[in-house]
Amino acid sequence: MVTTDLLAMLKVDLGIAANIYNDRLTEYLYAANSNIAREGIKLEDTVEDNQMIVQYASWLWRCRENGDAMPRMLRYRLNNRLFSQKMKEVQNE
Repeated sequence: MVTTDLLAMLKVDLGIAANIYNDRLTEYLYAANSNIAREGIKLEDTVEDNQMIVQYASWLWRCRENGDAMPRMLRYRLNNRLFSQKMKEVQNE
């Protein structure tokens, strides 16, 4: 699910114009994807899920310097996505 579009979105979010960090930022996108999946969220190729991956990767990049906790907005977004997914599973049973 990691694409050049997600990389471009991440670079804009972080204010990085140079291509020198592309490989490293791509790894952050893969890590974000894996970490989100580890929480039980089944990602889809939607605008909403792609934004969540970029926001998670952006937080990973920024927190490496100061160790800031996950932003509340991102935590809420992950929780809401997981709850929504679980409710759909219950309704389909």
